[in-house]
Amino acid sequence: MGFRWSRRGILQAGAAASLGVFGGKKHALASPAFHTNRSQGTRPLVISSGNGLEACAKAMEMLQAGEDTLDAVIAGVNIVEEDPNDMSVGYGGLPNESGTVQLDSSVMHGPTRNGGAVASIEGIKNPSKVAKVVMERTDHVLIVGQGAQDLAKAHGFQVENLLTNRARERWLEWRENMSDRDDWLPAQRVGDGRGGLDPTADHGAVDEFDPFFRYHGTINCNCVNADGDISGVTTTSGLSWKIPGRVGDSPILGAGLYVDNDVGAAGSTGRGEANLLDCCSFLAVEFMRQGMHPKDACLAVMRRVAAKTVDARLLREDGTPNFSLNFYALNKAGEYGGANFRPSRFVVNDGGESRREDSAYLWERDQ
Repeated sequence: MGFRWSRRGILQAGAAASLGVFGGKKHALASPAFHTNRSQGTRPLVISSGNGLEACAKAMEMLQAGEDTLDAVIAGVNIVEEDPNDMSVGYGGLPNESGTVQLDSSVMHGPTRNGGAVASIEGIKNPSKVAKVVMERTDHVLIVGQGAQDLAKAHGFQVENLLTNRARERWLEWRENMSDRDDWLPAQRVGDGRGGLDPTADHGAVDEFDPFFRYHGTINCNCVNADGDISGVTTTSGLSWKIPGRVGDSPILGAGLYVDNDVGAAGSTGRGEANLLDCCSFLAVEFMRQGMHPKDACLAVMRRVAAKTVDARLLREDGTPNFSLNFYALNKAGEYGGANFRPSRFVVNDGGESRREDSAYLWERDQ
């Protein structure tokens, strides 16, 4: 049985996080509740969210070949962006409430201390590449919507339909089950007269799909090479069924991604709105600048978010957040870590095969 927090305990922890107090008797969260990943990496190193096994492998291959750190992580996440079976990123990502796939991405290049991002871009399956174009070929940092697509087309990117049949079927099921008082009618299941999709059709895993659950996605991937240079990328199709034009944390430097070549990198996946309110990736890097291990920096920002989550609709009965938010971080020395509110996993590659490791966390899943 895990440790149970009171609302007062969460707020005290947040105050401690705000002051940078994370050790000793003043640390309200220094308890057996924290299960930590004690592994440490060696350079070169690549880490990512849990959907990045192939991404980390590709990035490591390029690092070992002497390629640029940003080129390496972008090439890695391109594999996920182009995978129609990953419905949280790029081609095949779940659409907004109108049925349109809108993508966000950000990149940061430690050696040149530069970054770029795109948001709400449509029709371009590799928004991470366009974010790099923003960084290298414009005087801007963030370009959104039609402007981002126009820039992509000017640089030779092809506009494509990113909505796969599988993602469209899921969007339709969500739309058709929103209300029994509109004109959208669910498909009839064969033989039983109930609303839903035809179970004999090829919908992938759609039979297990909950149309009322809000799906978050995203891949974050960060790396450090043998020279200690650091880069990172975050790319996503965002929250499923979002209001058109909604932008989460992924394309916001300091929130979905932050890199400081003198210190390290941090990135996130999960509920972007919670991250945006505290710019937690920037905060994690600053905690590492103060000497924190990446794992502890990730835990510190999780405590900050927990302490500042007060909206009742975002809380469980025990006062803990009811949503998922993940952080992943590495430092210049090749140490790394990840954290979530509850048990989860992230991907690491330190020169061999990519592997999943347990994140540090604050509560057990039954809390």
